[in-house]
Amino acid sequence: MNTIKIKKGKTKMIAHRGLSGLEKENTAVAFIAAGNRSYFGTECDIHLSKDNVFLVSHDGNTGRVAPVDKIIKECPAGELQEICLYNDGPESLTKNYLRIPTFEEYLFISKKYDKHCVIELKPEFTIFRIEVLIELLHKYDYLKKVTLISFNYNNLATVRLVNKDITLQLLTSEPTPELLDKCVAIKADLDLNHTKATKELIDDVHARGMKINVWTVNNPVLAEQYVEWGVDFITTNILE
Repeated sequence: MNTIKIKKGKTKMIAHRGLSGLEKENTAVAFIAAGNRSYFGTECDIHLSKDNVFLVSHDGNTGRVAPVDKIIKECPAGELQEICLYNDGPESLTKNYLRIPTFEEYLFISKKYDKHCVIELKPEFTIFRIEVLIELLHKYDYLKKVTLISFNYNNLATVRLVNKDITLQLLTSEPTPELLDKCVAIKADLDLNHTKATKELIDDVHARGMKINVWTVNNPVLAEQYVEWGVDFITTNILE
């Protein structure tokens, strides 16, 4: 099995949780698989462990991806990283090389393969934690190759207080004019559930000086329609 190639034109492709159509989501192997292909960037999700380490995981607990169900914010990072994740869903064997990465491990891989980082802030972070996150990006000299995304508008507004230049995208399935106005106010782009995308909306977003990403698109026919409509980014599990 391999990725499905599409006519992507100028649209940039983002590997959702790494190349999760081929490898276990949000793991080093998924990010490396994307790194070895033509993706513009990789998307990941971050939570904070009990000992304040940023970890890469979509869920706030491990029960969906591992045989042990632990709440990330209630456990130290070392304990969580000892868990072997399922290889391919809850019916499969666990693999000792599939672990929850730290955010720094994700950054290291991204920089090695020169991939743009699209980082979803899952819980609401304090301004102090946002400052720590920005310092990590400075440490890796990668601040200009990062987009921070969140469903939580407050997260993005807090980031903007800390840094005026970093790229932001608001995740939403309800792209109202009022919400677009709020995005413009903090210089954030739109990260839209693809089922809500229309040519008219895409044109409106661009007219406001914003860019638009659509998620999560795995149908090549739909993807090429969005390309034709002029989306800037497509987040996908398997298309390339």
